[in-house]
Amino acid sequence: MHQRQIPSAPEHRSDPAADGGALSMSHNDSCSLFNFSHLVLSAGQIKPSPALKHSKITYFEVEILDLQSKKQICILDKVPPASTLLDVKHKFHKACPQWYPSRVGLQLERNGPFLKDSINIQSLAVSSIITLYFTDLGQQVGWTTFFLTEYTGPLLIYLLFYIRLSTIYDQVESRKNFRHPVVHLACFCHCLHYIRHLLETLFVHKFSEGHTPLKNMIKGCVFYWGFTSWIAYYINHPRYTPPSFGHRQVSYAALAFLMCEAGNHFINVALAHQTNSEGNKTCFPSPTYNPFTWLFLLVSCPNYTYEAGSWISFTVMTQTLPVGIFAFLMVIQMSLWAKKKHQLYLKRFYPEVRRKAAMIPIIF
Repeated sequence: MHQRQIPSAPEHRSDPAADGGALSMSHNDSCSLFNFSHLVLSAGQIKPSPALKHSKITYFEVEILDLQSKKQICILDKVPPASTLLDVKHKFHKACPQWYPSRVGLQLERNGPFLKDSINIQSLAVSSIITLYFTDLGQQVGWTTFFLTEYTGPLLIYLLFYIRLSTIYDQVESRKNFRHPVVHLACFCHCLHYIRHLLETLFVHKFSEGHTPLKNMIKGCVFYWGFTSWIAYYINHPRYTPPSFGHRQVSYAALAFLMCEAGNHFINVALAHQTNSEGNKTCFPSPTYNPFTWLFLLVSCPNYTYEAGSWISFTVMTQTLPVGIFAFLMVIQMSLWAKKKHQLYLKRFYPEVRRKAAMIPIIF
């Protein structure tokens, strides 16, 4: 008969009492271990305490340097990771009150683009210290103020020439000469155009919270106000001669002008409401039952097409050189705007826009 040997470590053989105690407790320990393991498995994985998970909060340090001299302007301490660039601009304004947020331009690199206010500061961080370059954008104005000022001037200036002020025209000559009906129609169409722009600025267009330099508004006002003065002076002059083809030319051109104005308005309304049920802009505006929106089938910027059509029609209706020059410059400018916007549409809405022209139908 061979007796079964219980293996044991050599160092335990010198203490028989210890071996006996360990052997006597082995069954109870095994049961306790089995019960404890079963309890842990039935309870699920042990989760760490949430208080320990976010016990450490990280702040960023934003260093702002001058773009030209590379000198340090200030350091913003304890900037939370959830802060946006607009929050950083407000902190910078508190440190340097002479620069309010709208005139502060911040760049990540010296030759890089200006960063948008909505960018999260954490997305720019490579370490706990973020370096940004500062540029003074100059005095700023809001977009609503920009357009209201730009469009109010032509409306009032044209009316001043229409009533034939004594400081502009000779009163004796003004009384002798009869005003052709096209002069009154031109005043109505011109005022209608700018009143539409003003009302759409207030109630239709959705401008961002951004700003534009004051010098841009001054340039726009000089252009619009100056051309309006030149146009109104000739159309309302006592010696103004009516169009060559008379009533027929005026009537057809006025009808085309009114149609373009209506189309421009309906396109602007469609662009302002190009949202889905959740309120997100997800697709390019599609034509509706309104015939004026069918131009979306041919071009990506029909608002510029209608705007150009308005001024071309106004040129034919009045048959004056200043209006023709203004219409020519407007068509060139709007073509550049349409081309730039068309490129943006191609990036966002490629399948819907790829077969459309930018502003003039058929020309791709």
